[in-house]
Amino acid sequence: MFVQNRINSWISSIAPQVALPLRIELWNGRSFDFSQEAPRVTIRVPSPAAARYLLKPSLSSLGTAYVEGAIEVTGRAVDMIKVVNALARSSLKDTGSLARIARSFHHNRKGDAEAIRYHYDVSNEFYQQFLDPNMVYSCAYFENGDEDLATAQIKKIDHVLAKIQLKPGHTLLDIGCGWGALVIRAAQKYGARCVGITLSENQHALAQERVRAAGLSDLVEIRLQDYRDVQGSFDRITSVGMFEHVGIKHLVEYFGIINRLLADDGLVMNHGITSTDPDNGETPYGGGEFIEKYVFPHGELAHIGQVLRAMQEGQLEAYDVENLRRHYARTCAIWTENFEEHEDKVRELAGDKRFRIWHVYLAGCAYAFDQDWISLYQIVCGKAGRHPSALPWSRGYMYAKN
Repeated sequence: MFVQNRINSWISSIAPQVALPLRIELWNGRSFDFSQEAPRVTIRVPSPAAARYLLKPSLSSLGTAYVEGAIEVTGRAVDMIKVVNALARSSLKDTGSLARIARSFHHNRKGDAEAIRYHYDVSNEFYQQFLDPNMVYSCAYFENGDEDLATAQIKKIDHVLAKIQLKPGHTLLDIGCGWGALVIRAAQKYGARCVGITLSENQHALAQERVRAAGLSDLVEIRLQDYRDVQGSFDRITSVGMFEHVGIKHLVEYFGIINRLLADDGLVMNHGITSTDPDNGETPYGGGEFIEKYVFPHGELAHIGQVLRAMQEGQLEAYDVENLRRHYARTCAIWTENFEEHEDKVRELAGDKRFRIWHVYLAGCAYAFDQDWISLYQIVCGKAGRHPSALPWSRGYMYAKN
């Protein structure tokens, strides 16, 4: 009765503030609807002990309860995320442990490799359920806004390669090459000599297979290698969706290594997610805590100002900065739809718990981009101190059709 009374009190305090398509079902058969609208999300609390997750509904608390099976949540992920965020805003203050706090982690080669493999080595077939056929696991580029995902991912790669003014015969290093889509495209379209590096064994194996199938083994090399161990000089360097794993304290070192590997007249593209909090804070209401625990161990997001400062300290000058937040919100929304469409196969491949993790993670990312909690920037840069004649007069070259 005590727990029931607390639930009643909590609902009485929340319900007048929000009208949500939510139904809460309790262990004793009682249920509560939060609006006259037919519920699109149902949260079932199977025991009095599980009520504690509901009474303090942070994204971390409810996310953990859902993932671990302490509560049952049904509905489309996009609706689940909207409802849970509304409950958190209405029940909690975005201060203290639920504020946009900045986390810092110790990064080294062993730990970084383990974190990468935890996230990426689920299985290649798992990722094939929601990515495009080329398996590009980063923000797509919707030039006109009506492209399908496969087209938008090819346009993103072409946009990157146009920005760095890739030419036949150039050497290209792709840091965090994933399953090889960018280096394959660079070799096919421009005849560039490419090296792609990854710490994921699954990505390494399939990327090598795809390079051989494309007949590009003479132009493309895929390595299982840490970026800190790369030697040589490259005309162009790309890093797409990788620097989030570097760690904020290591950004200057990271950009310094890129500077060391870059030819004197070379160009770099750094494409990555950033925090919109000037103090590098994570998403509020415990969202960052959930991602660290279940999805991206040791991932850290810096504010764009911090990124540009670290880039300059690493002796690189930013030539061009483009915000693609809208594009990543759409990309994540499509991934979420694909994920739900292949629910049965995903559960078969990864199990129920991992399904639940990724179900809310993908939709949560789309929501975070929509809310301007996180963003995505493409930054083109070169070695600092070059003569201004090295810079183009305008951005027109990026959009000139080949």
